[in-house]
Amino acid sequence: MGTFIQLVVDGLSTGSIYAALALAIVLVNQATGLINFAQGGMAVLSAYLAWWFLGTGVPLILAIIISMVLSFVIGAAIERGLMRRFEGGEPDTAVVATIGLLTLITGFCGLIWSYNNHQMPSLFPLDTVNVAGAALSVRSIGTIVAIVAIMLLLQLLLMGTKFGLALRAVSINPQSAALSGLPVGRLLMAGWGIAAALGAVAGALVAPSLTLTPGMMDNALVYALAAVILGGLSSPLGVVVAAWIIGVLENLAAVYVGFIGHDLKIAVPFILIFVVLVVRPQGLFGRKSVVRV
Repeated sequence: MGTFIQLVVDGLSTGSIYAALALAIVLVNQATGLINFAQGGMAVLSAYLAWWFLGTGVPLILAIIISMVLSFVIGAAIERGLMRRFEGGEPDTAVVATIGLLTLITGFCGLIWSYNNHQMPSLFPLDTVNVAGAALSVRSIGTIVAIVAIMLLLQLLLMGTKFGLALRAVSINPQSAALSGLPVGRLLMAGWGIAAALGAVAGALVAPSLTLTPGMMDNALVYALAAVILGGLSSPLGVVVAAWIIGVLENLAAVYVGFIGHDLKIAVPFILIFVVLVVRPQGLFGRKSVVRV
């Protein structure tokens, strides 16, 4: 029983890291209608900024807050300076541009800070608490609580505020939103900025568990995209639940399903994606698009 609880909590903690990145992807999608493949690279850049400020003597929590603010500015600048040039064009072109941006940011981080592994301290202590025979890491519990808080704030922002309503209106029909008097350009910049700040949180959470390298978020981005597909692009709650399901199932499958083991556990989210896309293409919590003729 202790092993099972340990695997579930560790899976929830790992899933929370995927969820942080997935929430940022959802936010950009809700603001622009795009899937931002550069989100992982932006999170890595934020983590490097926090690590650099930490090295200058700034306390950890303050270093992360500064990196979030800078990430907001960088995200808004990327939208204004790069992504806006693709506005009104083919969405596929903009998506390809985000892939190019991911490569550019990864190379930039390697050029400035090298490809060597760097160690970043955690926001949470490394202590453990004993629950039903399982040693639960305080860092895992803290990560889960942090993601739940962010999810609730994002759900409230998108579904319960005029700002969130405006973001969704711009995403669905920017022309009609502009005719209604909404400042489309500023809303798009704000959407990218907030998503980049969310990515900074993801970077701060994942960097202590792995080590800080330019490719640190590559695997996490794959799992985050899987969570977005499973949970539905329109639902912050859905992507968090989906990320937790992925994290827990891959942990349980690695231990309790002999032929999967640790080598094949990466296949678990893709099997889930296949099943969900066949049964429910809009995701577990997504809304089905309806077009009036």
